[in-house]
Amino acid sequence: MSISTTSADRGASSPVATVPEPETTVLTAPLTNTFGYTRSLGPVLSQFALGLRDGRIVGSRGSDGRVAVPPVEFDPTTGSLSTELVDVAATGTVTTWSWNPEPVAAQPLDTAFAWALIRLDGADTALLHVVSVDGPEQMSTGMRVHAVWRAARTGRIDDIAYFAAGDAPVAAAPNEIEHPDDEHVVITTPITTSIVHSATAEESWYLEGLRNGKLYGSRIGTGVDAGRVYFPPRQVSPSDGAVAVERVELPDTGIVTTFCIVNVPFQGQRIAPPYVAAYVLLDGSDIPFLHLILDCPADEVRMGMRVQAVWAPEEERELSMGSISHFRPTGEPDAEYETYREFL
Repeated sequence: MSISTTSADRGASSPVATVPEPETTVLTAPLTNTFGYTRSLGPVLSQFALGLRDGRIVGSRGSDGRVAVPPVEFDPTTGSLSTELVDVAATGTVTTWSWNPEPVAAQPLDTAFAWALIRLDGADTALLHVVSVDGPEQMSTGMRVHAVWRAARTGRIDDIAYFAAGDAPVAAAPNEIEHPDDEHVVITTPITTSIVHSATAEESWYLEGLRNGKLYGSRIGTGVDAGRVYFPPRQVSPSDGAVAVERVELPDTGIVTTFCIVNVPFQGQRIAPPYVAAYVLLDGSDIPFLHLILDCPADEVRMGMRVQAVWAPEEERELSMGSISHFRPTGEPDAEYETYREFL
């Protein structure tokens, strides 16, 4: 990065940062992270979920006589656990609403709809749900609506598919899904984040190298890490921020510094245990990285063992470390202890 000056809107001496164009094409790709958040609903909300599975809507009556839907776990006046649960009607009144003209993924309906707060008959609080009508001109505060139930219900709020205009209640059909008579309900909610990830210039040529069967690291120019080669490459030293000044092509051979034998199976595991996950220090680099050691019994892997990368077939290589299937022993004599002692 260089510093230049401009007089536009800043005065004649204001510094302006000028960022040079990257020397390589910067890679971008969509990145989606998803996990299932699992929780127990507890004794009160479980009854609400079980009611939804049966085609009923349950609320809680507080010490002040008010009925809350969904039920609250603790009385808002006394703080004690809610114990009086009551059924309310599947019909109600819209208290306020907002039109959603363009639904997005994971929303209740794939056509335009209204978000609405609905005070069900027999309740004193409003429930947030959706109302399905053809357009916003058919929505109004004070309009009467009724629940439309799904045929297959699991104990989630979307067991009510939506509310429709009109005061006529529609009974829920018998549930298409058989459920055990649980007292407490456990639900799994998928949580997903999707972004577009842009790699740095260093990450980009490192990933391109992997696809082409080459291993690129970066050499730090100055400071406490001067001369050290990082693999995967870094733009700056993590010790003091000194800039990397050189791209270094590394061989696909190295040594095992530390390792563990994986004996426990887990979801998504692609290799049957036992197998070895190890930190490999490539020849010519100064920082080890994590990969698999295969092609030998797990109990024969040791610190200092010489290994070499086993590449995926060229047509299967990708912009990731997955281009290396694993590392295998070379059969060469083990490295001297001094070679890897700083990583123990």
